[in-house]
Amino acid sequence: MVLPFAIPYPSVPDVGFWGTPTSTIDWCEENYVISHYVAEMVNTVTNSAFIILAGFALLNGIKQRLEFRFHLVALGFVTVGFGSWMFHMSLLYEYQLLDELPMIYATCVPYWIVFSFGKTKFRSIRIATEITIFAIVLTTVYLYNRNPSIHQTAYGILTGIVMLKSFFLTKKHVTDQKIKKAMDGLLLWGLIYIVIGYFLWNMDIHFCSSWRWLRRAIGLPFGFVLEGHGWWHLLTGIGVYHYIVYLQYLRIFLINKQSQYELIWSLRLIPHLDLKKEFKDL
Repeated sequence: MVLPFAIPYPSVPDVGFWGTPTSTIDWCEENYVISHYVAEMVNTVTNSAFIILAGFALLNGIKQRLEFRFHLVALGFVTVGFGSWMFHMSLLYEYQLLDELPMIYATCVPYWIVFSFGKTKFRSIRIATEITIFAIVLTTVYLYNRNPSIHQTAYGILTGIVMLKSFFLTKKHVTDQKIKKAMDGLLLWGLIYIVIGYFLWNMDIHFCSSWRWLRRAIGLPFGFVLEGHGWWHLLTGIGVYHYIVYLQYLRIFLINKQSQYELIWSLRLIPHLDLKKEFKDL
C-alpha cells in the first residue's frame, strides 16, 4: 500500500536512453523507472556527495598549501565519483571500468605516501614503481577476466593495508596525545561510515527482491531511502573524505609541521586542516 502523499512507482521500461546494459554488474535499483536518461537515478545522484567532498579536499588542500601529493589523492577520488556517476547513469561496461579502476589507482597514491615515509629518494621511487606495476598487472588481469570480485577483493586488501600502515605510523610517531586523539577520531569515524555503507550495500544485494517489493509498496519518493547502494556511495564518500584529512594530518606531523596547522570542523560534520593565522602570510 503506497504511503500518503507518495507516487506509485512506474513500470520498468524495456530499454532506456543508453540502450541495453553491457556492464558485468546490474544493481538492485530498478533501471530507468525515474528517468529515460538515467538508468539508476539514486545510485547516480548519490555520487555527488563523493565528488563534492573530494573536490573540497582538493580546493582546501591548495588553499592551505598542503603538499601536491594530496592534490593527487583528491583528484583521484573526484575521478572515482565521476566514473561511478557515469556507470550508474548508463550501465555501460566502459563506464564501469571508469568507476572501478580509478578506485585502485586513487588508493595507490596513499599507499605510496605511507610506505615511502622515512625512506630515501631512491627507495621512494622504487615503492612508487612497485605499486604502479601492481596496478598495471591488476588492470590487465581484470580486463582479461571480467569478474568483479577480482576488483573488489584487490581494492579491499589494498585499502586495508594502507589504513593499517597509517595506524601504525600514527602510533609510532604521533606523541602529542591531543593530536593523536583527534586523528584516531578521524580514522574511527571514517571506518564506521564505510562499514555501515558496506553493510547496507550487502543488504541491498542479498535481499534485493524484498527491497524492490517494499520500495514499490511505499511509493516515491520514500522508496529512495531504501536504496542500499546509494547509501554506500554517501557513506563511503564521507568515510574516504575523513581518511584523506587523517592522512593529511599524519603527514604534516611526520614532517614536523603540526604546529602550523589546526583541525577545524565546519558545521560539526566536515573536518579540514587549516593553516593557523600566523602562518598564512608567510
